[in-house]
Amino acid sequence: MFYPHRDSVQRAVDLLAVLLTPAPDPAAVAGVLRDHGEPDASLSPEDVGELRAAAVELREVFAATDVASAASVLNALFAAYAGPPRLTDHEEGYGWHLHADAADDGPWGPWLVTSSALGLASLLAERQGLPGGLCASPTCGRPFAHTGGGSPRRYCSPRCATRERVAAHRARS
Repeated sequence: MFYPHRDSVQRAVDLLAVLLTPAPDPAAVAGVLRDHGEPDASLSPEDVGELRAAAVELREVFAATDVASAASVLNALFAAYAGPPRLTDHEEGYGWHLHADAADDGPWGPWLVTSSALGLASLLAERQGLPGGLCASPTCGRPFAHTGGGSPRRYCSPRCATRERVAAHRARS
């Protein structure tokens, strides 16, 4: 089964990883957008600033400690940014899907917030659980998505999980 919201959630995670750095590289941001099907992603410094501000707001969904808090953040983002939901088939290969942004060619920041919030909200409703989290490693803190089955993750990657497990083992020795 095809879950378009999982694509938008992974795109959000990948973009946040780049945008939440102190000085996001416009080429890196454009590269992530291209990797996720946005071929015309030429970004000005203002566009990157707008996307970074949107990423800071979206990070709060991943930082939520319970489902009700995540839902509250998502509802606030919808109230601030979303227009009426609409069906569109503008993207090659995706078919008909929901959009909550005002226009297909609107500003980058509201697009990132609305498309990501729609995906995160769908994932929350599907799982009846948090759609993601922040890496529990004190040296990382990157957002990650809960898109698979099984128990919720604590770390963004196996690398962070292993590093923390080794550090805990060394601390006990």
